[in-house]
Amino acid sequence: QLKEFVVVGRKVPTVHLPKPAIYKMTIYAPNTVDAKSRFWYFLRRLKKVKSAVGEIMEVKEIAEKRPGTIKNYGIALRYDSRSGTHNMYKEYRELTKADAVTACYRDMASRHRVRSRSLHIISVDSVQAKDTRRTNIKQFHDSKIKFPLPHRVIKSMQKSKFVTSRPN
Repeated sequence: QLKEFVVVGRKVPTVHLPKPAIYKMTIYAPNTVDAKSRFWYFLRRLKKVKSAVGEIMEVKEIAEKRPGTIKNYGIALRYDSRSGTHNMYKEYRELTKADAVTACYRDMASRHRVRSRSLHIISVDSVQAKDTRRTNIKQFHDSKIKFPLPHRVIKSMQKSKFVTSRPN
């Protein structure tokens, strides 16, 4: 289960660069240690700043405003497969952003055999019901939706004919 973290870091100030740029990133990770590690992984790739010459200023876990309300999330991602690098957009219906990202990691692992180290989440956005693109998400936007339970088994049918106590 992943959590949403905001990690803020920068290069350590030096004589040549007394006010270095501050970088802020939203990272989805199981704990703060992994969140810091992913922050340095992405910062090394994007801005050529290593953890040896950098410092983390803040790591903050973000709580969902309304975790009891179901929402639609659109996730833009990039992953490396056996044949190359691919971009993708997927939609999920979950309670929190972190749950949607967790579902995305599991879905990509099952459908495309993508390892978590090869999957980069680019953006996670809340999507209005009218703006959703995927049919498997649109089918839940019906106000009169029903979930029938066709094969209900009555408990008395499950009871044994032979019991350990005598009838009164």
